[in-house]
Amino acid sequence: METVVTKKPVREESADKPSAAPGTAGQTRSQILLKEGELFLLAGVHDRNLKVLRACLSAKIIAGSEAIALVGNPEEVLEASSVIEELLNIGRRRGAVESEDIETVLRLMTRGDHLESREIPSTFSEIETPEKRIFLRSINQEAFYQAAKNNDLVFAIGPAGTGKTYLAVAMAVQALTLRQVRRVILVRPAVEAGENLGFLPGDLKEKVDPYFRPLYDALMEMIAPDRVKRMIERNTIEIAPLAYMRGRTLSDSFVILDEAQNTTGEQMMMFLTRLGARSKAMITGDRTQIDLPRKEDSGLLKISKILHDVPGIAFVELDEGDAVRHPLVRRIIHAYQEWRENGDVQPEKP
Repeated sequence: METVVTKKPVREESADKPSAAPGTAGQTRSQILLKEGELFLLAGVHDRNLKVLRACLSAKIIAGSEAIALVGNPEEVLEASSVIEELLNIGRRRGAVESEDIETVLRLMTRGDHLESREIPSTFSEIETPEKRIFLRSINQEAFYQAAKNNDLVFAIGPAGTGKTYLAVAMAVQALTLRQVRRVILVRPAVEAGENLGFLPGDLKEKVDPYFRPLYDALMEMIAPDRVKRMIERNTIEIAPLAYMRGRTLSDSFVILDEAQNTTGEQMMMFLTRLGARSKAMITGDRTQIDLPRKEDSGLLKISKILHDVPGIAFVELDEGDAVRHPLVRRIIHAYQEWRENGDVQPEKP
């Protein structure tokens, strides 16, 4: 029989009720029926997904080719049912269940509160690029994507690893592929991250390449490398330091200003006023990674107060819950945030 789910809003309810497991007082047994091939879809290679689910969920999970059986108290079974059915929804839609999906679903659907429809992981958007489909992994990433669809100027602000730059590049590539814009322009301030790299030889491209490597990395995942090279040669994709934006009007373009925390107030205003007709601009930055000599000079720190009432401009905040790198990244971000909030307090000596 199919499981009954009343806690989550997107489940299809069955008339059958979970039954008590034989010989287990106070425990409930429930089944989630599987179609052909769905067990492998859910379990993953060498059952790695199933192992994570068994480690993180309290209900006992018994996997069979035709059904997943769940045993535990009613709350444990309901929680496990919600998680597993949501993963099956993701797998049916995308053709695979990845480790990032497991982490996202566990994080959102085991937190104990009611999820709105926009918070259901299987409903998150996807971005089509020539080389791959990119799936959004968090509520704030979805908010960033929706803001970009509805506004011509979007600020995405948050710590490292939350997908700001990657998603901005993905949206730019998608817009270029759909011929919504004629050019993609990638801009960064050439500010060194706490190091003095000294004189860099070569032409302009060779000098700025080290600063733009994260943008190149993202591009190479979404467009074949030889095609990226040709597009750069034809100026369909332009990569330029922020200083070279002065005096320009950027029309029919998707413009990304990355590492915006390293712009001064004057540079930020200069960049924002470059936007031309039929163009979009995404500004990404991290308030905690300012490399300017005086952090208070950052043009990103006050911009939300200056522009918060301007129509057509949106601000999206991301946090450690949106981190999509190694699971440790989320814990590192959280630890640093706690350290900053509490100050540099030294532990007392015993």
